Amino acid sequence: MSYGSVPDQQVPACPRHPDRPSYVRCQRCGRPTCSECQRPAAVGVQCVECVQQANQSIPTQRTALGGVQRGGRPVVTVTLIGLCALTFLAQYAVPGLTQAMQWAGLYASTLDFEPWRMLTSTFLHSQGFLMHIGFNMYALYIIGRILEPMMGRLRFGLLYVLSGIGGSVAVLLLDHPLQGVVGASGAVFGLFGALLVITRARGGNFMPILILVGINLVIGFIPGFNISWQAHLGGLLTGGALAAVMVYAPRLAARGGQMHDAGSAAGRHARRASLQALGVAAVALVLVVLTVWGAATVPQRLY
Repeated sequence: MSYGSVPDQQVPACPRHPDRPSYVRCQRCGRPTCSECQRPAAVGVQCVECVQQANQSIPTQRTALGGVQRGGRPVVTVTLIGLCALTFLAQYAVPGLTQAMQWAGLYASTLDFEPWRMLTSTFLHSQGFLMHIGFNMYALYIIGRILEPMMGRLRFGLLYVLSGIGGSVAVLLLDHPLQGVVGASGAVFGLFGALLVITRARGGNFMPILILVGINLVIGFIPGFNISWQAHLGGLLTGGALAAVMVYAPRLAARGGQMHDAGSAAGRHARRASLQALGVAAVALVLVVLTVWGAATVPQRLY
Protein backbone atom coordinates (compact mmCIF):
# COMPACT_ATOMS: atom_id res chain seq x y z
CA MET A 1 0.00 0.00 0.00
CA SER A 2 1.46 3.32 -1.00
CA TYR A 3 0.84 6.77 0.39
CA GLY A 4 1.29 10.16 -1.26
CA SER A 5 4.16 12.33 -0.04
CA VAL A 6 3.38 15.12 2.46
CA PRO A 7 3.96 18.52 0.84
CA ASP A 8 6.67 20.64 2.40
CA GLN A 9 5.42 23.54 4.47
CA GLN A 10 6.52 26.96 3.18
CA VAL A 11 9.44 28.26 5.21
CA PRO A 12 8.84 31.86 6.39
CA ALA A 13 11.36 34.28 4.92
CA CYS A 14 12.28 37.89 5.62
CA PRO A 15 10.53 40.23 3.12
CA ARG A 16 13.70 42.30 2.75
CA HIS A 17 15.91 39.23 2.36
CA PRO A 18 13.82 36.42 0.76
CA ASP A 19 16.76 34.02 0.79
CA ARG A 20 16.92 34.07 4.60
CA PRO A 21 14.51 31.86 6.54
CA SER A 22 13.15 33.53 9.66
CA TYR A 23 10.91 32.12 12.36
CA VAL A 24 10.95 35.37 14.36
CA ARG A 25 8.12 37.74 13.60
CA CYS A 26 7.71 41.48 14.09
CA GLN A 27 5.57 42.21 17.13
CA ARG A 28 3.83 45.04 15.28
CA CYS A 29 3.00 43.74 11.79
CA GLY A 30 3.58 40.00 12.27
CA ARG A 31 5.86 39.60 9.26
CA PRO A 32 8.97 37.41 9.47
CA THR A 33 12.15 39.36 10.08
CA CYS A 34 15.73 38.14 9.87
CA SER A 35 18.42 38.92 12.42
CA GLU A 36 19.74 41.83 10.33
CA CYS A 37 16.32 43.50 10.13
CA GLN A 38 15.30 42.95 13.75
CA ARG A 39 15.10 46.01 15.99
CA PRO A 40 14.67 45.60 19.76
CA ALA A 41 11.28 46.72 21.07
CA ALA A 42 9.66 46.94 24.49
CA VAL A 43 8.35 43.44 23.87
CA GLY A 44 10.14 41.23 21.34
CA VAL A 45 11.43 42.80 18.14
CA GLN A 46 10.11 44.94 15.31
CA CYS A 47 11.06 45.07 11.65
CA VAL A 48 12.82 47.99 9.98
CA GLU A 49 9.67 49.24 8.21
CA CYS A 50 7.61 49.40 11.41
CA VAL A 51 10.35 51.26 13.25
CA GLN A 52 10.61 53.80 10.41
CA GLN A 53 6.83 54.31 10.36
CA ALA A 54 6.78 54.81 14.12
CA ASN A 55 9.56 57.40 13.93
CA GLN A 56 7.72 59.31 11.19
CA SER A 57 4.56 59.45 13.29
CA ILE A 58 6.37 61.13 16.20
CA PRO A 59 5.92 64.92 15.85
CA THR A 60 9.08 66.99 15.66
CA GLN A 61 9.71 68.86 18.89
CA ARG A 62 9.62 72.62 18.28
CA THR A 63 11.07 75.54 20.19
CA ALA A 64 8.93 78.41 21.46
CA LEU A 65 9.47 80.26 18.17
CA GLY A 66 9.05 77.32 15.83
CA GLY A 67 12.59 76.03 15.35
CA VAL A 68 13.63 72.39 15.65
CA GLN A 69 14.36 71.65 19.29
CA ARG A 70 17.83 70.23 19.90
CA GLY A 71 19.71 69.53 23.07
CA GLY A 72 23.35 70.13 23.85
CA ARG A 73 25.48 73.21 23.44
CA PRO A 74 24.46 76.12 21.18
CA VAL A 75 26.27 75.04 18.02
CA VAL A 76 25.68 78.20 15.96
CA THR A 77 26.80 80.46 18.80
CA VAL A 78 30.00 78.51 19.38
CA THR A 79 30.68 78.36 15.63
CA LEU A 80 30.30 82.13 15.26
CA ILE A 81 32.65 82.74 18.17
CA GLY A 82 35.17 80.37 16.62
CA LEU A 83 34.97 82.10 13.23
CA CYS A 84 35.47 85.51 14.82
CA ALA A 85 38.43 84.24 16.85
CA LEU A 86 40.08 82.61 13.83
CA THR A 87 39.55 85.73 11.73
CA PHE A 88 41.04 87.88 14.49
CA LEU A 89 44.17 85.71 14.56
CA ALA A 90 44.32 85.82 10.75
CA GLN A 91 44.36 89.62 10.92
CA TYR A 92 47.78 89.35 12.56
CA ALA A 93 49.03 86.56 10.30
CA VAL A 94 47.84 87.87 6.91
CA PRO A 95 49.00 91.38 5.99
CA GLY A 96 46.25 93.52 4.50
CA LEU A 97 43.42 91.21 5.55
CA THR A 98 41.68 93.88 7.61
CA GLN A 99 41.76 96.36 4.73
CA ALA A 100 40.47 93.68 2.35
CA MET A 101 37.47 92.75 4.53
CA GLN A 102 36.47 95.94 6.37
CA TRP A 103 33.34 97.88 5.42
CA ALA A 104 32.79 101.46 4.35
CA GLY A 105 29.97 103.11 2.47
CA LEU A 106 32.20 103.52 -0.57
CA TYR A 107 32.10 99.76 -1.20
CA ALA A 108 28.35 99.88 -1.86
CA SER A 109 28.73 102.31 -4.75
CA THR A 110 29.72 101.66 -8.33
CA LEU A 111 32.98 103.49 -7.60
CA ASP A 112 34.31 100.49 -5.69
CA PHE A 113 31.52 97.88 -5.58
CA GLU A 114 32.32 95.17 -3.00
CA PRO A 115 29.05 94.53 -1.10
CA TRP A 116 30.26 91.28 0.52
CA ARG A 117 32.23 93.45 2.93
CA MET A 118 28.90 94.21 4.65
CA LEU A 119 29.15 90.72 6.13
CA THR A 120 32.90 89.98 6.19
CA SER A 121 33.55 93.09 8.28
CA THR A 122 31.41 91.65 11.09
CA PHE A 123 34.03 88.93 11.67
CA LEU A 124 36.89 91.43 12.02
CA HIS A 125 37.83 93.29 15.21
CA SER A 126 40.13 96.10 16.25
CA GLN A 127 43.70 94.92 16.75
CA GLY A 128 44.55 97.88 18.93
CA PHE A 129 41.79 97.29 21.48
CA LEU A 130 41.45 93.69 22.67
CA MET A 131 38.34 94.48 24.68
CA HIS A 132 36.56 94.98 21.36
CA ILE A 133 36.55 91.29 20.50
CA GLY A 134 36.44 90.31 24.17
CA PHE A 135 33.20 92.16 24.91
CA ASN A 136 31.54 91.13 21.65
CA MET A 137 32.31 87.44 22.07
CA TYR A 138 31.28 87.46 25.72
CA ALA A 139 27.96 89.13 24.85
CA LEU A 140 27.45 86.75 21.91
CA TYR A 141 27.99 83.74 24.17
CA ILE A 142 25.71 84.97 26.95
CA ILE A 143 22.83 85.99 24.68
CA GLY A 144 23.36 83.13 22.23
CA ARG A 145 22.88 80.57 24.99
CA ILE A 146 19.46 82.12 25.60
CA LEU A 147 18.25 82.85 22.09
CA GLU A 148 19.55 79.89 20.08
CA PRO A 149 17.66 77.20 22.06
CA MET A 150 14.59 79.44 22.02
CA MET A 151 14.66 80.20 18.29
CA GLY A 152 16.35 77.18 16.77
CA ARG A 153 19.62 77.15 14.85
CA LEU A 154 18.37 78.38 11.49
CA ARG A 155 16.37 81.30 12.86
CA PHE A 156 19.16 82.32 15.21
CA GLY A 157 21.72 82.19 12.41
CA LEU A 158 19.52 84.36 10.18
CA LEU A 159 19.04 86.81 13.04
CA TYR A 160 22.78 87.17 13.56
CA VAL A 161 23.70 87.53 9.89
CA LEU A 162 20.92 89.95 8.96
CA SER A 163 21.54 92.04 12.08
CA GLY A 164 25.19 92.36 11.11
CA ILE A 165 24.18 93.41 7.60
CA GLY A 166 21.65 95.82 9.09
CA GLY A 167 24.47 97.46 11.02
CA SER A 168 26.46 97.82 7.80
CA VAL A 169 23.45 99.40 6.07
CA ALA A 170 23.19 101.98 8.85
CA VAL A 171 26.90 102.77 8.45
CA LEU A 172 26.30 103.29 4.73
CA LEU A 173 23.41 105.67 5.38
CA LEU A 174 24.64 107.58 8.44
CA ASP A 175 28.45 107.58 8.35
CA HIS A 176 30.96 109.09 5.94
CA PRO A 177 31.49 106.84 2.90
CA LEU A 178 35.25 106.65 3.52
CA GLN A 179 34.96 105.70 7.20
CA GLY A 180 35.96 102.06 7.59
CA VAL A 181 34.36 99.92 10.29
CA VAL A 182 34.97 96.44 11.70
CA GLY A 183 33.38 94.34 14.39
CA ALA A 184 30.48 92.10 15.35
CA SER A 185 28.85 94.85 17.39
CA GLY A 186 26.02 95.38 14.91
CA ALA A 187 25.14 91.68 14.98
CA VAL A 188 25.45 91.55 18.78
CA PHE A 189 23.17 94.58 19.14
CA GLY A 190 20.73 92.72 16.90
CA LEU A 191 20.71 89.93 19.48
CA PHE A 192 20.09 92.52 22.20
CA GLY A 193 17.19 93.92 20.19
CA ALA A 194 15.73 90.47 19.63
CA LEU A 195 16.03 89.55 23.30
CA LEU A 196 14.33 92.81 24.25
CA VAL A 197 11.38 92.24 21.90
CA ILE A 198 10.96 88.57 22.83
CA THR A 199 11.13 89.26 26.57
CA ARG A 200 8.59 92.07 26.24
CA ALA A 201 6.23 89.98 24.10
CA ARG A 202 6.34 87.07 26.55
CA GLY A 203 5.58 89.27 29.54
CA GLY A 204 9.05 89.16 31.10
CA ASN A 205 10.97 91.95 32.82
CA PHE A 206 12.64 93.72 29.91
CA MET A 207 13.80 96.84 31.78
CA PRO A 208 17.31 95.50 32.63
CA ILE A 209 17.87 94.70 28.95
CA LEU A 210 16.57 98.11 27.91
CA ILE A 211 18.89 99.87 30.36
CA LEU A 212 21.90 97.83 29.20
CA VAL A 213 21.14 98.58 25.55
CA GLY A 214 20.65 102.27 26.32
CA ILE A 215 23.97 102.55 28.15
CA ASN A 216 25.86 100.90 25.30
CA LEU A 217 24.18 103.10 22.73
CA VAL A 218 25.10 106.24 24.68
CA ILE A 219 28.74 105.12 24.97
CA GLY A 220 28.90 105.08 21.18
CA PHE A 221 28.28 108.84 21.09
CA ILE A 222 31.07 109.73 23.54
CA PRO A 223 34.02 111.36 21.69
CA GLY A 224 37.27 109.43 21.78
CA PHE A 225 35.80 105.94 22.08
CA ASN A 226 35.90 105.45 18.28
CA ILE A 227 32.73 103.34 18.35
CA SER A 228 30.35 103.07 15.41
CA TRP A 229 27.00 103.99 16.93
CA GLN A 230 25.58 103.68 13.42
CA ALA A 231 26.32 99.94 13.33
CA HIS A 232 24.89 99.53 16.83
CA LEU A 233 21.67 101.31 15.90
CA GLY A 234 21.23 99.47 12.60
CA GLY A 235 21.81 96.08 14.17
CA LEU A 236 19.47 96.86 17.07
CA LEU A 237 16.60 97.89 14.79
CA THR A 238 17.11 94.94 12.44
CA GLY A 239 17.25 92.42 15.26
CA GLY A 240 14.16 93.88 16.87
CA ALA A 241 12.24 93.72 13.59
CA LEU A 242 13.25 90.11 12.98
CA ALA A 243 12.31 89.12 16.53
CA ALA A 244 8.90 90.74 16.11
CA VAL A 245 8.39 88.56 13.04
CA MET A 246 9.40 85.43 14.94
CA VAL A 247 7.23 86.22 17.97
CA TYR A 248 4.03 87.44 16.37
CA ALA A 249 3.91 85.03 13.42
CA PRO A 250 2.98 82.11 15.75
CA ARG A 251 0.11 84.18 17.14
CA LEU A 252 -1.17 84.98 13.65
CA ALA A 253 -0.83 81.31 12.71
CA ALA A 254 -2.85 80.31 15.78
CA ARG A 255 -5.60 82.76 14.84
CA GLY A 256 -5.60 81.44 11.30
CA GLY A 257 -5.87 77.92 12.66
CA GLN A 258 -8.92 78.86 14.73
CA MET A 259 -10.57 80.41 11.68
CA HIS A 260 -9.91 77.28 9.64
CA ASP A 261 -10.73 74.70 12.29
CA ALA A 262 -7.14 74.69 13.59
CA GLY A 263 -5.98 71.63 11.64
CA SER A 264 -3.05 69.42 12.64
CA ALA A 265 0.05 70.49 14.51
CA ALA A 266 1.98 70.12 11.25
CA GLY A 267 -0.46 72.48 9.55
CA ARG A 268 -0.10 75.08 12.28
CA HIS A 269 3.67 74.85 12.07
CA ALA A 270 3.54 75.23 8.28
CA ARG A 271 1.44 78.39 8.62
CA ARG A 272 3.78 79.78 11.25
CA ALA A 273 6.90 78.97 9.23
CA SER A 274 5.39 80.58 6.12
CA LEU A 275 4.53 83.79 7.99
CA GLN A 276 7.99 83.90 9.55
CA ALA A 277 9.67 83.35 6.19
CA LEU A 278 7.62 86.15 4.62
CA GLY A 279 8.51 88.48 7.49
CA VAL A 280 12.23 87.70 7.29
CA ALA A 281 12.13 88.18 3.52
CA ALA A 282 10.42 91.54 4.01
CA VAL A 283 13.13 92.70 6.43
CA ALA A 284 15.84 91.52 4.01
CA LEU A 285 14.12 93.35 1.15
CA VAL A 286 14.05 96.57 3.17
CA LEU A 287 17.80 96.22 3.77
CA VAL A 288 18.38 95.74 0.03
CA VAL A 289 16.30 98.79 -0.86
CA LEU A 290 18.10 100.94 1.72
CA THR A 291 21.46 99.70 0.44
CA VAL A 292 20.60 100.61 -3.17
CA TRP A 293 19.35 104.02 -2.11
CA GLY A 294 22.37 104.66 0.10
CA ALA A 295 24.78 103.56 -2.62
CA ALA A 296 23.23 106.08 -5.02
CA THR A 297 24.01 108.91 -2.58
CA VAL A 298 27.66 107.97 -1.98
CA PRO A 299 29.19 110.09 -4.80
CA GLN A 300 27.46 113.24 -3.49
CA ARG A 301 28.60 112.58 0.09
CA LEU A 302 32.25 112.06 -0.77
CA TYR A 303 32.85 115.80 -0.94
